[in-house]
Amino acid sequence: MTESASGRIAAGGLVAGSVLGMAGTFVPSAPIRGLLWGMDGIALVVATALLAIYYVRKGDEIVSAGFLVFAFGETLIVSSAAMDLAASTPVFGAGAGLWAAALCLLSLPKVGAAWVRVIGAIAALLFAVVAVQSFMGSAITPLSQPLPYFAYPFLVASLLGWAWQRCRSAS
Repeated sequence: MTESASGRIAAGGLVAGSVLGMAGTFVPSAPIRGLLWGMDGIALVVATALLAIYYVRKGDEIVSAGFLVFAFGETLIVSSAAMDLAASTPVFGAGAGLWAAALCLLSLPKVGAAWVRVIGAIAALLFAVVAVQSFMGSAITPLSQPLPYFAYPFLVASLLGWAWQRCRSAS
């Protein structure tokens, strides 16, 4: 597979994951939400695995590790996609913690656009709060408000920013 094709697949996975994840957040039907979140998670795991390989080849080990940690966190999240929201709390909290760590790793190095890194850092902070609350026993679900509900737009903007950057570099 060429680097250009890999880049388009990774960018497409980030976009598809972002759109499906946000759509799942607004769907009232639990089975449809589970399906959308399941497809979202699979797309994001594939995309972030490809991005990890891309950045390790470029010599950006911290960014590569960020995408690997994101894939690990997303794997936890997708494992609970079809669960009852209340039952998913511990798994979601662990996934949110890994998302926060991944977003820190992606935001700290001066790789990519500054606006993507800033939005990623905001998302990291918000998901770190979610993880801490979950680890301390709060009954936080993926749809709890204000967090994580209002953290998702920052996550999605960050993912779309990485997709945009990868498309630009693949051209």
